[in-house]
Amino acid sequence: MASAVLNSTMTGLSSAASLTNIFDEVSKYNVQLNVFERLWASWYLWMQNDTVATGIMSFVMHEIVYFGRSLPWMIIDAIPYFNKYKLQNTKVPTWKEQWECAALVLLSHCTVELPQIWLFHPLATYFGMDYGVPFPPTWKIAMQIAIFFVIEDTWHYWFHRALHYGPLYKAIHKLHHTYSAPFGLAAEYASPIEVMLLGFGIVGSPIVWVSVTGELHLITMYLWIVLRLFQAIDAHSGYDFPWSLRHILPFWAGADHHDLHHERFIGNYASSFRWWDYCLDTEAGEAASKKRRERKLAEIRAKKAQ
Repeated sequence: MASAVLNSTMTGLSSAASLTNIFDEVSKYNVQLNVFERLWASWYLWMQNDTVATGIMSFVMHEIVYFGRSLPWMIIDAIPYFNKYKLQNTKVPTWKEQWECAALVLLSHCTVELPQIWLFHPLATYFGMDYGVPFPPTWKIAMQIAIFFVIEDTWHYWFHRALHYGPLYKAIHKLHHTYSAPFGLAAEYASPIEVMLLGFGIVGSPIVWVSVTGELHLITMYLWIVLRLFQAIDAHSGYDFPWSLRHILPFWAGADHHDLHHERFIGNYASSFRWWDYCLDTEAGEAASKKRRERKLAEIRAKKAQ
């Protein structure tokens, strides 16, 4: 609990004290905390309901990050100069398409994701998640986020691949493939079942982790979700720049990887990394198809030579 490390004099504060007054008191008696940790503790003390405090903070953070990260891509789509970096440069989304997409995504956030966000705090704390101050060391946060990326990528690959099975595709996944040339806002343009199913990899992975290890802080969870949102939105952006991360980390999936998936409607099922598609021969695109053809021809020739 956030109040666990605070000075006992905090108990003298009136329940009607303002957030500013609480922050001043926290700062006065807890100089060892950094500014963000003081703000964090003050928020929980002011709210006096940890579940509600986490719920509000989580939902607001998600909306700000999702739409805030999508906005630059909307602006880029409107500037002709960037068209040379667009992967499918004959398919630029219209403002109408983007606003319609944003409206459905916002509706999904409020009706499908909000109840899950509200249930997250009691569920995660039941399994041992901490949300107090001070925060964990940077190395531990970075290590756990790296692990979550690997776990989620595995979950996403297998369940995304399963959603391309005929009946499941029609009933669940087809909505997400409305746009054959994706754009940032379309990252969470999906049916409620898909949102919950693939979203479990994002939220469920850390919960499984803390249930096994007993180590997870809410700030780590938030940073993980922010980075995963950035990854998802950027992967749907439709742009591949010379400075894009995949040019630095060859195993990073990036926009070109997922753009091909939307264009071809098959292959490239992983979210963040390329290794599952590479190892299981589910890569999309001309280069991968050519390799498969050459391999089959080699097998045919080998059989004939026997």
